[in-house]
Amino acid sequence: MFIYISALVLGILLPIGVQKIFIYYRRFDDINHRSSHNTLATRTGGISVFLVLFGITVFQYALGEEIYDFSLLIPFSIMFIVGVYDDLYNADFKLKFLLQIVVAKILIDQGYVVTNYHGLFGLNEVSWILAQLSTVFLFLVIVNAINFIDGIDGLAITEVIKIILIIELFSENSTPLFSLGGVVILALIPLYYFNLRKRRKVFLGDAGSLFLGTLVLVYLLHILGPEYQLISDYIVVNKTLFSVIVVLYPLIDLFRVFTLRIKDGKSPFKADKRHLHHLILKQTNNSIVSTLIIIMSEVLVFISLISLF
Repeated sequence: MFIYISALVLGILLPIGVQKIFIYYRRFDDINHRSSHNTLATRTGGISVFLVLFGITVFQYALGEEIYDFSLLIPFSIMFIVGVYDDLYNADFKLKFLLQIVVAKILIDQGYVVTNYHGLFGLNEVSWILAQLSTVFLFLVIVNAINFIDGIDGLAITEVIKIILIIELFSENSTPLFSLGGVVILALIPLYYFNLRKRRKVFLGDAGSLFLGTLVLVYLLHILGPEYQLISDYIVVNKTLFSVIVVLYPLIDLFRVFTLRIKDGKSPFKADKRHLHHLILKQTNNSIVSTLIIIMSEVLVFISLISLF
């Protein structure tokens, strides 16, 4: 209980402190044609969330308690640092792409790898080479999909919380990631206030979206592993299909935006405002309503698809 109370308290205090530092050094989020805000804002939400997790993890580890696989802090930290650098200096996408492949390989060597397709394409157990290539591909897709939906207030935060809750709720037993997910959720909840307020807004930033995308990827790799068992009394859906349904909106948005950009002869990584959430925001003119529409639609589709199997 102590770690969860600490996560919530630190989740409230750290965004204030970190933003003050960024404001002091005049590190503001630029207002341009892609912006959904017209007031002072900083990309410090992800820094706050990561610091909460890092601090609690190291403190508990020093006490001799490993609340989750401590080795995960390595890939989380690398993606976090990449995100911070990107927030400050707009890193080249090719550099980020390369580092994402490196982090994917680190996760593979730590045992987080897709070794079973669970019937997808008629395959179950796959070769080690194919397992590694599949994991790298999945890493690139998921991390960038989460990064891409961080375009309107509250959406990425809500999406990540939804994913964690669904995976934990439909697990036969608590997953080994339960404490990790709990700390992250409680650190994210205070960000709603800082993200949605009118003045001195706090955005998640690439530091947050890349770190949280890696977290989501780890959860999906756990689903596809042998330890994760779905609640058999309520759901018998294929684990691969379940994984896809859980992250359906980010995947659809990523595929759609990539297709449109490539069709127009542009880089698929060149940012624009043609995401589905931008289109919905244009109709509602309210980020909270837009986020609720997307999340509720996802939940309804999830329930509908699950009930078919």
